[in-house]
Amino acid sequence: MSLATLWEYAKTADLKWIVLGVFCGFLSHLSRAYRWLYMAEPLGYKPKLANSFMAVYAAYLINFTIPRAGEIARATILSNYEKVPFEKGFGTIVSERIADMIMMLIIIGITLILQFEFITDFFTSKINSSGTFAILAILIIVFGLGFVILKKSTSRFAQKIKYFINGLIEGALSIFKMKQKWLFILHTVFIWVMYVAMFYITSFAIQDLNNIPLGAILIGFILASFSIAATNGGIGSFPEAVVIGFLLFNLPEDPSRAFGWIMWSSQTIMIIILGGLSLLLLPVYNKQFAKKKLL
Repeated sequence: MSLATLWEYAKTADLKWIVLGVFCGFLSHLSRAYRWLYMAEPLGYKPKLANSFMAVYAAYLINFTIPRAGEIARATILSNYEKVPFEKGFGTIVSERIADMIMMLIIIGITLILQFEFITDFFTSKINSSGTFAILAILIIVFGLGFVILKKSTSRFAQKIKYFINGLIEGALSIFKMKQKWLFILHTVFIWVMYVAMFYITSFAIQDLNNIPLGAILIGFILASFSIAATNGGIGSFPEAVVIGFLLFNLPEDPSRAFGWIMWSSQTIMIIILGGLSLLLLPVYNKQFAKKKLL
């Protein structure tokens, strides 16, 4: 698609649906920040919502540099400003990702029920089963050997690794120790409902995509989510993932690609603005908070 064609779609897009989609994305990130407070409580910490919120947006922004680097940055921010040990903070983030993975599997399960043939045809054509099993076998052997060596070693380096892993496990298991498990689950469901909602609502901005099937929305959302996980925030890959999903339903290619770019760009602009502000305001906010506490 040429930039001129993309610009034509952007100019004619209905702005109110784009803004509403961005608002759904904002609510999901706010809920994610609040959800983490429940995980910190069993570890003996009471972090401020503002720090958790800014850490989430800073993490999303940093993910545009190196995929998944934002999780490390988020744990570092929480360690610096909330004194949560890095390994424990990172462990809670890993636990969050496990909860998110379960929600993603539920969405995939619902999609499989609704559009079983489309999903199976796509993945069976893309995955080489023999190669996949070989890679998994090699990884299992390598991790198994590494585990045995680490367990038997008494070196200082090995002890540090063991301490770090124990902290990760403690953080990950905090989900089972929290007093308000159901609120955590409610936030998790809300986060993913908002993710799907922002995807679906933004599609109304493109006139040529009116009456888009629910199956197309779900498959497009799943493929787009994989593209974000596999690349730097979905740069370039997000719109193409949407096109792959939508073409399965014979939706027109240019409007599908335009929607992918508009969807990705609107959410990215929000992350750049709020993530950048978060990185700037984190030291200022905590300095001011420390002063008030002293007074």
